[in-house]
Amino acid sequence: MKNAKGRKDRYVTLAESFMPLLFNYLNTYTPKVYFIEGRNGSAYSASSIRKFLGQSCKVTNLKINVTPHTLRHSYATHLLENDVGIRHIQELLGHSKTETTMIYTHVTRKDLVSIKSPLDHAINQLKETQKEEQKFLLSRNN
Repeated sequence: MKNAKGRKDRYVTLAESFMPLLFNYLNTYTPKVYFIEGRNGSAYSASSIRKFLGQSCKVTNLKINVTPHTLRHSYATHLLENDVGIRHIQELLGHSKTETTMIYTHVTRKDLVSIKSPLDHAINQLKETQKEEQKFLLSRNN
């Protein structure tokens, strides 16, 4: 999106699996000005988009309230979980400051719990080295 909030451009990557659907949509509806046009070729209003998301949640029995902002947070979080660098996410979201991007990137408790201490890692390596040395010493006694 060009010149969005704060006159910043916003970018989003399109999944390759989405491309056939996109081409079908473009060939069927042939939008003139907007990617997805409302009645008479007008832009969708923010309230129409929120209403669409709300109806979609009802159809799928999703019990949480989903907003366009929820989708933005989820997008940033999934990028981070897929090891995309924070600077790249910052650029995609159009943020001037990394701190703003960090607000969007939710860190789950299970992610935090799975982080191993560098000390534990070093001790495990030492134990492995000692095991290998012990195997070597035992094989020399045969």
